[in-house]
Amino acid sequence: MDFPDDRRYAESHEWAKREGELVRVGISDFAQDQLGDIVFVDLPPVRTTLARGQAFGVIESVKAVADLLAPVSGEVVEVNGDLFDDLDAISAEPYGRGWVMLIRASDPTELDSLMDAAAYQQHCEEEEAR
Repeated sequence: MDFPDDRRYAESHEWAKREGELVRVGISDFAQDQLGDIVFVDLPPVRTTLARGQAFGVIESVKAVADLLAPVSGEVVEVNGDLFDDLDAISAEPYGRGWVMLIRASDPTELDSLMDAAAYQQHCEEEEAR
């Protein structure tokens, strides 16, 4: 399981990586592993305004359907349209070409309240033990 330390993590298993004034968002390696084979993803339209914790889309696998929750508040400036033709990217490279969207964060300090890699790894281990 991979937990890159250059990003922050939500309890709901989304990751957020600051890139200048934007925040790139995706689902964690742990999340994609728990989901299994992903068969569908629904992403928000560009220019959608999201509040932190708000559902912005859905990811469906052979095992489950899960809401995707915004790790920070802001405006969606881009979605990864490549995913519609290559859902395997989420499983193969969840921290690379499997990213989900870019947000212009309205309050970048919200990132500080997300977990760092070590705390997120512990969170995943505790969740898996349940």
